[in-house]
Amino acid sequence: MTNLGVATTNRQILRLAAPISLSILIPQLNFFTNTVFIGRLGERELGVNGITGVFYLILSMVGYGLASGVQIQMARRAGEEDQDGLTRVFANGLLLSTLFSFGLMLLTMWIVPILFDFSFHDPANLDLSLRFTFARIWALPFLVLTQLLSSFFIAINRSRVLIYSSIVATLTNILFDYLLIFGKGGMPALGFRGAAIASVIAEIAGFAVIASIFVGNKLHKQYPVARYLRFDIDMTRRSLSVAAPLIVQFLFSIGGWLVFFFFIEHLGGQSLAASQVLRNIFGIVSVGTWALATTCNTMVSNIIGQGRTNEVKQITWKIIRLSVIYATVLCVFLLLFSRPFLSVYTSDQTLIDFALPSLRVIIVATIVMAISTVSFNAVVGTGNTLVNLTMEISCVGLYLVYCYFVIHKWHSPLYLCWGSEFVYWSTLLIGSQIYLWSGRWKGKKI
Repeated sequence: MTNLGVATTNRQILRLAAPISLSILIPQLNFFTNTVFIGRLGERELGVNGITGVFYLILSMVGYGLASGVQIQMARRAGEEDQDGLTRVFANGLLLSTLFSFGLMLLTMWIVPILFDFSFHDPANLDLSLRFTFARIWALPFLVLTQLLSSFFIAINRSRVLIYSSIVATLTNILFDYLLIFGKGGMPALGFRGAAIASVIAEIAGFAVIASIFVGNKLHKQYPVARYLRFDIDMTRRSLSVAAPLIVQFLFSIGGWLVFFFFIEHLGGQSLAASQVLRNIFGIVSVGTWALATTCNTMVSNIIGQGRTNEVKQITWKIIRLSVIYATVLCVFLLLFSRPFLSVYTSDQTLIDFALPSLRVIIVATIVMAISTVSFNAVVGTGNTLVNLTMEISCVGLYLVYCYFVIHKWHSPLYLCWGSEFVYWSTLLIGSQIYLWSGRWKGKKI
């Protein structure tokens, strides 16, 4: 049997993180291209894309929460060299993910008209957002299953596989964005809705690739999931006990961001359009940090499974150092070339000037995020996800209080509105470090 344990050297960290980073970067380039295309349609479409994008991000992160919960268990079984146990967890996760994705679709169809009607002030924005979302949600089953397959490959130390599905999905999305938004190659010009349909086609293509790799490499024989494709009630309960707090955590986390954008919409079209560009930039610069955080999550769970709990703090700080170096280099580059980078998204110089102060706030906030994201994912890797949920609720609560007063009540300048990122990430960092140093996570069984 292949050795499923991991080492904790810098080389091993980067070897695991690099493919994850590329797999995250490629969809971010996808979002980047989407934003560039949609930005050419107009300021309204660019602004609405920010809100609908965050809402779909909530749905995807709910699926990611389930996949992460299953991944923690798979990584723990990998650390214990329990290949049969890993296969059982994975097979049960596939059934859970399929059921979960269809449940998310039905919930979205019911709740979106109520939520958006309550939140949008502009009826034109409401109409655009509903048409986009109802087209976009058909990709959810493929996205959620892709997330679970990605978690499986990360858990068995084959994260490079993620690159291939991401490349195919992104190239597919860029192609169909061009064809369907502007009506090229004989296709109908669907405008904003065309971007949603292009994304659905891309998610299907990405899933087809990663599933083909699993079968093509005969992993279905090494990990015979078909043998266990039936609901195991006890395993489902254990998977959900780990995943449920993560799912609720992501709902709070990204949900807080959605509330932020609803508040921003009340400030006007320019603030909303600028914030959509800033959100996209924030996503791109945080790619390496999120990859290292995912690596930390997996490595912590794996070495605990190996019985090396004394190395958890050491590996966490090693990954934090790499994360800070990455973030600092990228942020210096972004600071030096702020205006040219913003001009890629829009040719409107007034909008660029308006967004510049907020971009500088984001650059500094990214350094704080580089530390707190890794720390938080180390806590996730210990398996005590209820602690993560408690931290998330506390941090998002403070974040929303800040947003309510600074944005909704005081109508502050946009750069102060984006100062909410400092509130969130600094609070998360403090809570994560206190828990890690307390040692209360030792002995947690999952």
